Amino acid sequence: MAVHAHPDDESSKGAATYARYLAEGAEVMVVTCTGGQRGSILNPALESVPMAHRDLAGLRRVEMAAAQRVIGFEHRWLGFFDSGMPEEGEPLPANSFAAIPLEISAEPLVKLIREFRPHVLVSYDENGGYPHPDHIRSYEIANYAREAAADAGRYPAAGEAWQIPKYYFDRLFSSQKTRAVYDELVARYPDSPLIAEFEDMKRWLTESPYLATTRIDVGDQLDAKDAALRSHASQVAPDSPFFFWPNDVVRAAWPTDDYQLIDSKVPAVTPETDLFAGIAEEAL
Repeated sequence: MAVHAHPDDESSKGAATYARYLAEGAEVMVVTCTGGQRGSILNPALESVPMAHRDLAGLRRVEMAAAQRVIGFEHRWLGFFDSGMPEEGEPLPANSFAAIPLEISAEPLVKLIREFRPHVLVSYDENGGYPHPDHIRSYEIANYAREAAADAGRYPAAGEAWQIPKYYFDRLFSSQKTRAVYDELVARYPDSPLIAEFEDMKRWLTESPYLATTRIDVGDQLDAKDAALRSHASQVAPDSPFFFWPNDVVRAAWPTDDYQLIDSKVPAVTPETDLFAGIAEEAL
């Protein structure tokens, strides 16, 4: 189970991993906390501009369904309203996802965990990956709900308690990966116009420790990931250099999706190459 803030986050942050595990016979559920109602139209070439202006939430549901068809995961909406990005000092919109008390917003996720009974949970870290209120809240709700779901005394009407064996943070984006892909791009395609884009990214990308413990080989799933992401056409331009790197370069430089093991109820030895490492086959 992967918990995401908005429709499109699942495609930019994990779709290749989901495609790989689905191909191997695992069940995968993506949970989207909000409808993305306060998002912006980020693709100037969007064909569905009239619908986007009239009903962005409806369009994003259509886009989400298209991405789901590409990868094949199960999908659930938690149904909360996008919090947007308030300016510094501005309050969160009333009744938006990040403004609702955690113990209230967590209940539907506790119910989903107890119904789906995942062996692995993936979320953002405590900073949300980036400081959008809904991303931070997505971490908070995932962490809170995984603990609550295991306690039969909490939310007794939400189903039978379930302890998730392994919990991970998404570490798909790192300065180390960006540099490795940049070096491979320069070596293979020294005249590529993408080089300037990567140099811009390198300028603003802060050097940070490499925290991943678990690397999942997704080289064969990169094309599917790109197709899923392009399904979110209101949010992603089809040739965006930020999202779409040459897959032959990525396969050579860094063909993995990376995660950090945060909690394990089963024996786990890191580094790992499988999110399900240590979980007995009979449990799966």
